[in-house]
Amino acid sequence: MKKLFIFILMIGLMYMVSAVSGWAQPIKVGAVINLTGPASTWGQYHAKGHRDYMNYVNDVKGGIAGRKVDLEIVDHAYKVPEGVKFVKKFCEEKKDMIATWDAGTGIQIKPIIQEYKIPTINYSTYQGILKPPLDYMYLPFGSYVLDSYAVLEYIKSIHKGKDAPKVGLLTYNNVYGRSIHDPSKEYAAKNNINIVTIEEFPPATVDLTTEMLRLKSKGAEYVFMQILPAAVITALKAADKVDYKVPFFGTWTSTDPDFFKLGKGLIRDRVFMQFCGVLPQDKTPGIEILQKLWAKYKTVDKFETSYWEGVVVAMIQERAAHRAAGLFKTINAENINKAMETFKNEDFGGLVPYVTYTKDDHEGSFKGRIVKINEDATYAPMTNFYVPGKEKVQVLMAPKM
Repeated sequence: MKKLFIFILMIGLMYMVSAVSGWAQPIKVGAVINLTGPASTWGQYHAKGHRDYMNYVNDVKGGIAGRKVDLEIVDHAYKVPEGVKFVKKFCEEKKDMIATWDAGTGIQIKPIIQEYKIPTINYSTYQGILKPPLDYMYLPFGSYVLDSYAVLEYIKSIHKGKDAPKVGLLTYNNVYGRSIHDPSKEYAAKNNINIVTIEEFPPATVDLTTEMLRLKSKGAEYVFMQILPAAVITALKAADKVDYKVPFFGTWTSTDPDFFKLGKGLIRDRVFMQFCGVLPQDKTPGIEILQKLWAKYKTVDKFETSYWEGVVVAMIQERAAHRAAGLFKTINAENINKAMETFKNEDFGGLVPYVTYTKDDHEGSFKGRIVKINEDATYAPMTNFYVPGKEKVQVLMAPKM
């Protein structure tokens, strides 16, 4: 009898501890991020944003449906085989959600993710990740197709003169760089824009003087880039060297914290990018969330786009787990995936445009705006938010060249 009483008491204590802590069965999230390879500053800030928000969910919001989020971040050093290895490990460990970082890894892991049926968000917004079959693969917001359309539509809106605007593309000679080629050519052909040249170069290139001379000789009045932040600085140096005075436009991946250190005196008033996120001057609930994270965790102390994306990815994962609990009572990978496909104009406080996922569309959104990149690491909106081809561009400012 005494032994039975002790056993019952122990069971009761276990349930009490579980009820008090709420952490009996954590929600397991894995993230494969570049922390030490090329462009690792980006990845480091992605990881900071992702971790800070998940810590906020646990520390302030009491977890998700009473369950703690257990986030494991690993470094693949921008090496696709390493990324694939870690994704396999996460799948075998039966994570509930996964985040991956680059286009190459995102493409390579699709069959694995689809075999194990674990919803996965990719930090890179390379559109090829969503080529069929797209099951379980997601982007947090619009792909590089959005960037291409939005930049060219803005150029068309500000261009003066009867002739079509002359645009040159400056890109890496890899999948990431070429991601803007086809959508830019497609949009240009339908909207009276003249793509005068496409200049490709290897990522290891340290001098872009030749490419700048070619762009200049072809008469490109605007340069649209798909290159990493350090290469943008290299391009600006080369433009000064050959006295090439045009505005430079990039995708949302054009800056990182190191960009502003390297770009002092070079950025000036000539660099712009598509960015579909919140800015501090927007004063939305989304920026208030970022400010709370900065104050509480002190991993950053001001607005930064890589940190912003880390928070965006984490918030989408949190919302998906909450939705799974509400709709299906059980939070697991399959229910999270089904829950994500019910997203319809999901509001994240203005942190990012409304997010919609359906069974056939995992892009998230297709709305952006053009912003000016300032040397003091701030950004100024050049337009309203718009859906390229469907909503009118409201030009707030035009480049002064």
